[in-house]
Amino acid sequence: MPRLNLTKKIPGPVWLLGVVSFFNDMSSEMLYPLLPIFITQVLGAPVAILGLIDGVAEGAAAGFKVLFGRWSDRLGKRRPFVFFGYVASAASKAVVAASTTWGLVFVGRLLDKFGKGVRTGARDALLLSDSNSMNRGRVFGVQQSLDSAGAVAGPLLALLLLHTFGNDIRTVLYIAIIPSVITVLLVLFVREALAKSKQPGVREEASESAAATGTDNENLDVAPRRTLRSLPPELRLFLIASGLFALGNSSDSFLILRARSDGLSISLVILVYVLYNVVYSVASTPAGIVADRIGPKRVYIAGVAIYLIVYVGFAINSSVTGVWVLFSIYGLYIALTDSVSRALVGSYVIDQHEAAGIYGLMQTVVSIGLVLASITGGVLWSIVGAWATFAFAAGCALSALLLLLSTAGRPPAR
Repeated sequence: MPRLNLTKKIPGPVWLLGVVSFFNDMSSEMLYPLLPIFITQVLGAPVAILGLIDGVAEGAAAGFKVLFGRWSDRLGKRRPFVFFGYVASAASKAVVAASTTWGLVFVGRLLDKFGKGVRTGARDALLLSDSNSMNRGRVFGVQQSLDSAGAVAGPLLALLLLHTFGNDIRTVLYIAIIPSVITVLLVLFVREALAKSKQPGVREEASESAAATGTDNENLDVAPRRTLRSLPPELRLFLIASGLFALGNSSDSFLILRARSDGLSISLVILVYVLYNVVYSVASTPAGIVADRIGPKRVYIAGVAIYLIVYVGFAINSSVTGVWVLFSIYGLYIALTDSVSRALVGSYVIDQHEAAGIYGLMQTVVSIGLVLASITGGVLWSIVGAWATFAFAAGCALSALLLLLSTAGRPPAR
C-alpha cells in the first residue's frame, strides 16, 4: 500500500487555516479549563450560573451563524467574516481577563460566541472550496487536528504559567490574549477561494435536474435562501438528529467540574483535559481519511455511540482512574464527529455560493441544542446531582443514535 502523503492531498490554504485555528484554540483553551474554577471559586458563582453563561452565550450567537453565513454567501466574500470573527474572539479574552463579576464573564463569553458565529460558516466554506469528493474528509480532518493541537498546547501553557505565577488564574487569562492577537494577524494572509460556483462533478447533475423541472439554467448560479425544510430529506434528518444529540451535549465545563469533584487537583484537571485534546488532535485526521473511504455518516454514528458510553461512565464513575480513562475515550468521540459532520454536510452542497449559509444553519441547529443542554445540565447538577446531568446527556445521545440508525442510505458522492 503506498504511503499517504498529506502534503500532496491537502492544499496550502487549508494548512494556513489550520494554523489560524491552532493559535485561536491555544488562546481559548488556556482559558477554558480554568473558567469553571474561576467562575465558581474565584468569583463565587453557583454551578447553575456556569451552565447559564455557557448556554445563553451559545444561544445568543446561534442566529448569527445563519445570518452571517447567508451574508457571506450573498457578498461572495469569506475572509472579512473570518477576520472580524477572530477579532471579536480576541477582544472577548480581554473582557474575561478583566472580569470581577460573573456578569462580565458572561459578556466576554457572549462576545466570543458572537465572533464564532461571524466566522464559522465562512471558514468552513473556504475549506470546502479547497476540497473535493476524494479529500473532503482529510481537509476538514487536518484543519481539526491543528485546531485540537492548539487545544493541547493551550492548557499545557496555562499549567506552566500557573506554576510560574503561583496559581494566579487571572494572570494566565491576560496572557491568553497574546496567541489570540497572533490569530488575527495570520488571517490577513488567508486568501479568498471562491473561484468556482459548483463543486466538481455537480454542474452536470444540477443542469440535468434543471432540464427535468423546466428551470432556467442561469438561475442555478443564484443561491437559494436555505431553511431546514428546503434541505434534502436525508440531510434534514441528519441535522434533526444532530440537534437532538446537542440537546444533551452540555458544556465540557461540567466534565471539568466532575473531574475536580472526583479528586483531581487543578493541575491534574488541566492535564486530563490535555489528554482529551491529544486524542482529539491525533485521531481527527485518521477519522477524516476513514470517512472518505467508508462514508462520513458511518464514522459519525460510531462517534455518537462512543459518546453514549462515556457519559454513562461519567454518570456512575467516582474514581480518579475512571476520570482519566473516560477523558481519553471522550477525545475519540469528538474526533469522529466534529470535522466528520462538516465533511458530511459539505457532501450535500452543490453551489459554493450557498455553502456558508448551509454551514451556518447546521451550526445554529446544534447551538440551539447546546443552549438548552448547558442550562438543563446546570439545573440538574444543582437540584438532583452531578449524575443526572450526565444521565440526561446519555439519554439524548441514545435517541439521536436510534434516529441516525433508522435513516438508510448515504449522501451522493460529490
